Amino acid sequence: MSAKMAAAAFLLAFFASQPLLARADVVTVSEARQLREEVRDMFYHAFDGYMQHAFPRDELRPLTCQGEDTLGGYALTLIDSLDTLALLGDRERFGSAVEWIGENVRFDINKTVSVFETTIRVLGGLLSAHLIASDYSTGMKIQNYDDELLHLAEDLARRMLPAFETPTGIPFGSINLLQGVDEHESQITSTAGGGTLTLEFGVLSRLTNNPIFEQVTKNAVRGIWARRSKINLVGAHINVFSGEWTQKDAGIGTSIDSFYEYLLKAYLLFGDDEYLFMFQEAYKAAMHYLYHDPWYVEVNMNSAVTVWPLFNSLQAFWPGLQVLYGDIAPAIRTHAAFFSVWKRYGFTPEGFNLASFSIQSGQRSYPLRPELIESTYWLFKATRDFRYLDAGRDMVTSLQYGARCPCGYCHIADVESHKQDDHMESFFLAETVKYLWLLFDLAAGPDNIVENGPYKYIFNTEGHLLPATAEIALANEHCSYLGAFCRDGGERDAFTGISSSYEEANDTRITDSWMPSSSPSEAENSFTTSSFIKGFCPALTHDTKFGFSYTADKHLTHNVEPANQHQSQSAIMISEPLLMHSAAIDKTYSVQYPENPHKDEGS
Repeated sequence: MSAKMAAAAFLLAFFASQPLLARADVVTVSEARQLREEVRDMFYHAFDGYMQHAFPRDELRPLTCQGEDTLGGYALTLIDSLDTLALLGDRERFGSAVEWIGENVRFDINKTVSVFETTIRVLGGLLSAHLIASDYSTGMKIQNYDDELLHLAEDLARRMLPAFETPTGIPFGSINLLQGVDEHESQITSTAGGGTLTLEFGVLSRLTNNPIFEQVTKNAVRGIWARRSKINLVGAHINVFSGEWTQKDAGIGTSIDSFYEYLLKAYLLFGDDEYLFMFQEAYKAAMHYLYHDPWYVEVNMNSAVTVWPLFNSLQAFWPGLQVLYGDIAPAIRTHAAFFSVWKRYGFTPEGFNLASFSIQSGQRSYPLRPELIESTYWLFKATRDFRYLDAGRDMVTSLQYGARCPCGYCHIADVESHKQDDHMESFFLAETVKYLWLLFDLAAGPDNIVENGPYKYIFNTEGHLLPATAEIALANEHCSYLGAFCRDGGERDAFTGISSSYEEANDTRITDSWMPSSSPSEAENSFTTSSFIKGFCPALTHDTKFGFSYTADKHLTHNVEPANQHQSQSAIMISEPLLMHSAAIDKTYSVQYPENPHKDEGS
């Protein structure tokens, strides 16, 4: 990045942040309660508009008050809204929605759907709602619920399994739910599309006691990671048959973003050290080659030459991911830069050119994306800095005055003119208003299952709640010692004590019939546990009792103090010796990475 570009970036971020820092009317606790209720009203304005004018079609056209089928024609917005209804404590509508879906939604339909979108929206929504509806401790247990959503989720996942039958293990991007993969289906898929399936399929494996779902998605991640460049970057698009990269632009935004997200979250939820190792290596490479403080650019994955000095709106999830990893300082700076773009236009455009500091041609829209709001929530959760409540208030104001329309909330076709577009994605109800509500509820004194419930939660990339229950987070450990929770019907190995009812998910073998093997799993050489479910049973090693530390990287890690002593206990973060001081990043990287000769190119 040139000196001119860097200076312009700094000035834009600095001056855009001054009104936020200088004004005296910071959000008070009382105002946070009012904003929480305003966001609740926003949700119901959009949800009621969908139910009255679009249901049971997939999504709402909020200007003309009509419905449209955009994914599979199975009430997508209702499925995507389930856990938000539960989060808001709306027992009546949550129960009615679960009952209707269980009775009416079927997936044996002749529709070709995106594997990625169907997984994160539909499979994630069904699993999250099932875990809430079937558990008394959530406060939303539905009487007479008989696992209907889980059965639907399993049926849907089985229909997507043929997509993974490729030489690389990386799945096709689309599949017909009735007929399988079309013979003319494209062999090109995105890195995010192939690498953002592990949470949902992994949870399903643990709930159904069938490891095949987790196996295929982990193989997909391995297939992508095995083809990374020598400097540990991945490209944007890959051929699922040959394994060749068809687009070699590396970044943290479009087509790649949630690949990084699920590496860390899969470790946090499942305690699988392999995901942590991949994330650590990928994160260090991203911070070395893509990070131009406070912005991120896109570079060639092999040479690190800058190809796109561009902020795209999907990058805005990154500060929230850094909070989960514990790298707070760069997250704060990057969020301030990203929010300066929002302040400039009232929304974030899909693309903002960092060389010209103007909207990228053809990327003027704002489709109600949640990523910047998500990062705002996580940074407030980590720091309790009220500037993030101020930012949230500005976001609510923009949505209310710029995006609200007769039956819901509209896409913004142009962030400069604020012209509205007649479409409302289901993720507006699944994520955008959910993170806003959580932000203000946290400030007002939280009263929800995420902050006060019985479990710690991981959010999938669609904002669906996946709890770290023993059944999910300790699938390979909870039967390994006397007195531990065990699955019904599980048998323990006479020597190791490990239940044979759950086959080792790291096994890469896939049976022709997509069914689990009946033979018991082999004994583990070592035991791992989730990073935030800690115990003192004899089967666990010292490291897994007190927080995993990747031994091959010990000389690169440092002990750090928590970001803020008021950090919420429900935040799912790594806060042990995995973390590095952001100030030491450049020094640390210089030990492992060669100097990038192209770091200042691209302006």
